[in-house]
Amino acid sequence: MPHHQDSRNLPYTARQMFGLVADVERYPEFLPWNSAARIRSRRTRQDGAEEIAADLVISFKVFREKFGSRVVLWPEDPETGTLRIDTEYLEGPFKYMRSGWAFTDRPEGGCHVEFFVDFEFRNAILQRLIGVVFHEAMSRIVRAFEQRARQLYG
Repeated sequence: MPHHQDSRNLPYTARQMFGLVADVERYPEFLPWNSAARIRSRRTRQDGAEEIAADLVISFKVFREKFGSRVVLWPEDPETGTLRIDTEYLEGPFKYMRSGWAFTDRPEGGCHVEFFVDFEFRNAILQRLIGVVFHEAMSRIVRAFEQRARQLYG
């Protein structure tokens, strides 16, 4: 069961990074292995969070898999100022998948970003294949978001 966590300080605001990660439809433009993205639905929940149902297509070597997920965009926490994005798996090639982002502005400027992902594939061959390169792949994905922020926000 691969699990990856990453945190870093970036020179962008929490709101900018939140917006970048929340823009799921643009993932194929900059995320490695993401060949398609589609928003199925979008709604505001009673708790104030925005909920998105999205399909992503991941292409890696000879594998091409579509999976659906629920993405919850949490409003800013009034006490900490943290913005959060939580993702949970709905359907596709995984036994389970969860991921999350947290963005907090820093007093000295920029923001602190935290990311985690935890999942397991149903297909044992795919699980073994990703296991070999998992941490490098996750680091590459986080770097892709960082590079996208640099393109958008300078």
